[in-house]
Amino acid sequence: MTTAPLPMRTFTVDCLAVRVHSTQSHLAADAADAVARHLEQALEARPQAAAILASATSQIQFLDALAGRSEIDWSRVTVFHMDEYLGISADHPASFRRFMRERVESRLRPQVFHSIGGDCLEPLVECDRYAALLRAQPIDLCCLGIGENGHVAFNDPPVADFNDPRLVKLVKLDEPCRRQQVGEGCFPTLESVPQYAFSLTVPALCAARKMVCVVPERRKADAVRRALRGPVSTACPASILRRQPHATLFLDAESAAEV
Repeated sequence: MTTAPLPMRTFTVDCLAVRVHSTQSHLAADAADAVARHLEQALEARPQAAAILASATSQIQFLDALAGRSEIDWSRVTVFHMDEYLGISADHPASFRRFMRERVESRLRPQVFHSIGGDCLEPLVECDRYAALLRAQPIDLCCLGIGENGHVAFNDPPVADFNDPRLVKLVKLDEPCRRQQVGEGCFPTLESVPQYAFSLTVPALCAARKMVCVVPERRKADAVRRALRGPVSTACPASILRRQPHATLFLDAESAAEV
């Protein structure tokens, strides 16, 4: 098994373990190491495992590191993603289905990848269909990030609900979230970013047996500060991680600059 670099700083906020690395590559290696250990243990205990993975530019180095972990038997792992824009096709350059197909499915070759049909004809039926898939087996792992507005998945502050009874829902994206998509190069203009999206809810993410939160880059520093130092509130949805003893937050020096 690969040995990841040691973090330069570790601490705990409420129930949340935090590991800070000097570089994004060290962060990615450490997070991939944690995932590999957890999935190996899950697959020793049971024939199959299930994981939810995030689709975002901030996750690319981590996913690259994960692809290099040959000890994980992905042929026994079912993979889900956590959000998708409403109304765009699976081949759209910004589609999260496309991101997962290119960055995860084609490289890791999981047993199955369940995708959200962003361009489906009946969005509410699609929410129910995907929720049923999530309920069909325990979720062993959720790998997520934190948005610039503090969101997890597409649970932006106006729509986040820490006690949501649903697993999957349609949400309206707030403007800071949509501006982030432009800043990351996913869309050319604010007007071209869809206003609505599918998202796994906060309880759906937190129900996983282990949560690995990967948050590099200076542009995330304010959101990280609010998540760790502000109140636990939907004003910064990522603050809910502080109530998850099964979660670990992985930061680099830049994203941890304000904590």
